[in-house]
Amino acid sequence: MSIEVKISKRKIPYKSAMNALHKRIQKIKSSNTNELIWILEHPLTYTAGIRSDKNEIIDKNVNVIKTNRGGKITLHNPGQKIIYFVLNLNKRKKDIRRLVNIIENSIIEFLSIYKIKSKKDKKNIGIWVNNKKIAAIGLRVSRWIAYHGCSINIKNNLDDYKRIIPCG
Repeated sequence: MSIEVKISKRKIPYKSAMNALHKRIQKIKSSNTNELIWILEHPLTYTAGIRSDKNEIIDKNVNVIKTNRGGKITLHNPGQKIIYFVLNLNKRKKDIRRLVNIIENSIIEFLSIYKIKSKKDKKNIGIWVNNKKIAAIGLRVSRWIAYHGCSINIKNNLDDYKRIIPCG
């Protein structure tokens, strides 16, 4: 099992990133292509997961891209790190809740390196600092191929969130 790690220094448009992820998914489903972890940033983009509701858009001028990931409406903008992955769970335990736990624990461990004390919330997926969400997770699983990923607010404009009700 080999995982390719990519780090993009330029901002990747959301639709371009999704096209690349879907190509990798198809290759993994049809052959023995490497899995993927991809760290990047997007230009200002709002996305709506499969559980989103149009009432979560406060500013009706916001352009929202519909996506097939789990979750609701969220924001991606410069300064926020996105970690996408394509993982073949057929080669691991087929346990989505375990995967979410691993992602959450990895984010907590990453933040602790920078002396940021964070925690999980038993009722909501994601990571929290002082009762404010710092990291969101949105996944999709098809034929036990898990993809999409997580986002961590590092040094981004949080005012952009005022135009939506993020994650419901």
